Amino acid sequence: MPALDRRRLLLAAGLTAAAPGTPRAGAEDEQWPLWPLGAPGRDQVSLRPEVIERSTDPRWHDRIAVQTVEPLLTVVRPERPNGASLLLIPGGGYRWAVVDKEGLDCARVFATAGVTCFVLRYRLPGDGWPQGPSVALQDARRALRLIRARAGGAGLDPARIAVLGASAGGHLAGCLAASEAPDHEAIDAVDEQSRRPDLNVLLYPVATLSDPFAHAGSRRRLLGDSPTDADVGAWSLERMPWAGAAATVLVHAIDDASVPVENALMLLAALRAASVKVEAHLFEEGGHGFGVRLIEGRPARVWPDLVLAFGRRHGWID
Repeated sequence: MPALDRRRLLLAAGLTAAAPGTPRAGAEDEQWPLWPLGAPGRDQVSLRPEVIERSTDPRWHDRIAVQTVEPLLTVVRPERPNGASLLLIPGGGYRWAVVDKEGLDCARVFATAGVTCFVLRYRLPGDGWPQGPSVALQDARRALRLIRARAGGAGLDPARIAVLGASAGGHLAGCLAASEAPDHEAIDAVDEQSRRPDLNVLLYPVATLSDPFAHAGSRRRLLGDSPTDADVGAWSLERMPWAGAAATVLVHAIDDASVPVENALMLLAALRAASVKVEAHLFEEGGHGFGVRLIEGRPARVWPDLVLAFGRRHGWID
């Protein structure tokens, strides 16, 4: 497959200068609820779920989901599917889950390359769920299993499911790839599927929860104000058992002032020590939270093409 034309990708995703984000116009995307009988622990929380629009431009969306009680997948289907799937886990510092910037915006770019995309809206650990820090991981595992369980009937390859996580979503994607935290109780045949991705893409990930390079807000919302050393170690990606994990690509900007690039560097060292096939792209400029619509004219603008090339070499796409 030839290199992707950048302008064609941007036009397909609604990311031209006139409309730099998920367009407001157009049909609603297909959605899959994760839990057929409601999310585990739903009766033990009192929340008011809301999707908040942050964009002041009437042409495009920049939404966040807060106090989610019914996690779901939003499906973005390509015109010509190639059998590969991508679970996208947006960031939000575990305070909220981004909908567009690191979700639907990115999904529409990868869908243009033939990838069937699934954007996860997940529950947040600071909202009082009885599962504590495991609640978002519970949703991520269920989401991957649901995609895999339905893959055959949808013309998708159940052995070609990648995950792309950004910022705190990158932490969650890393946990999906490597964490041995206890699993949720199986409720149906979906939970018999493998919970591991076939390729990992971590975009400016929150990796370490240890000072001085931790993203303090993510750590606080995940583990509370005074986490123990044991909890910090258990939830830091660079300390997880990565041996046997799928091939992984890291993307980070060196000028990231929110999640220091040392997060990616520490994780890179851990992956190499675990003999995981890994590639890292560190860009001089880009800042944090750039997704696909905030990087025009910056070195990081090429990251989707680099991810697709990595996925092609490792059998995710043809």
